[in-house]
Amino acid sequence: MMISPQKTARAAAFVFLTIFILGMSTELFIRPGMIVPGDAAATAQNIAASESLFRLSLVSDLIRLTLLMLLPLILYKLLNPVNKTIASLMVIFALVSVPISMLNELNHFAVLLLSSGAGNLTAFKADQLYALVMFFLELRNYGTFISQVLSFWIILLGYLVFNSGFLPRILGIWLMLAGLCYTVVTVLFFLLPNFDATIPGLLAFIGESLFYLWLLINGVNGEEWEKRAVESA
Repeated sequence: MMISPQKTARAAAFVFLTIFILGMSTELFIRPGMIVPGDAAATAQNIAASESLFRLSLVSDLIRLTLLMLLPLILYKLLNPVNKTIASLMVIFALVSVPISMLNELNHFAVLLLSSGAGNLTAFKADQLYALVMFFLELRNYGTFISQVLSFWIILLGYLVFNSGFLPRILGIWLMLAGLCYTVVTVLFFLLPNFDATIPGLLAFIGESLFYLWLLINGVNGEEWEKRAVESA
């Protein structure tokens, strides 16, 4: 039984929306209130005082990453009639990035353990523990950009959308621009750590958001999708 492309499109939009909400809640609202730039002691003490909230943010991140594995599979179902090879490459690049991101979350667990001052950490002085907390937070930041190298999958997504015939070509252009922005920001982060990535980051966000909002509100051109599905069968 063939699943409706409209249901597939809206499922992708719903998963993306959930990923977005989980990501924003942790990165913009929960953890920033605990981290004090340049003050390792205050940061460690804030995390220790809000241990349950910090743990909640970790669980939220793991759920988000699990959904991030589901998203490209749904998109493959929607876009494989366009080009199965490119759609498969899109899925591979997207899925490989997730284990990297999950392993990167170990840095946050290290921060949690260091902030709690567990018994096996008594060999460290307080200022050493605080310094290690900031070290692992920074390491997690670097790990985020390592996985973002594989954002090339969004360029492939844009290519598929552009050539689909059942979605507006402008959305494909925006997605390819978004993927390019992610890649450029990643490279510049490692070459020029102080580079202000606000503008390319905003462009990438707009590109992705427009695509998923379109899927949520308008879905796809069902007749054109069925035509492509028959041609690719």
